[in-house]
Amino acid sequence: MGAAMMLPLNAAKADQVGHASWYALTSQTASGERMNPNELTAAHRSLPFGTKVLVENLSNGRSVVVRINDRGPFIGGRVIDLSKAAAAQIGMIGSGTAKVRITKASGGSLEALGKATSKSRRTAKN
Repeated sequence: MGAAMMLPLNAAKADQVGHASWYALTSQTASGERMNPNELTAAHRSLPFGTKVLVENLSNGRSVVVRINDRGPFIGGRVIDLSKAAAAQIGMIGSGTAKVRITKASGGSLEALGKATSKSRRTAKN
């Protein structure tokens, strides 16, 4: 895999583009909570625990809002590890990885965007 383009995510709104993978362990996360593959959570190398980010699969446009609760990924070129539930929501279970854009924003607008995007994708399929 090629190197990921790394952009800072400490601004009010910033993007990071790279590859995501997913995991479904039930071990303790770096934040101290138990990893639950059914929750919309993720591992990131530097974002503070509790940060919510929008993760968009660039190959299909599907997105999900996840909460950072772990550290990782530890594979070169990957920028985020998603829980199995989050990976399923953006359609990357079968492939195992996907090129994604991660967007951090403040306030409830990010959560609303993630819900609206997920709802519109489900509606478009039917």
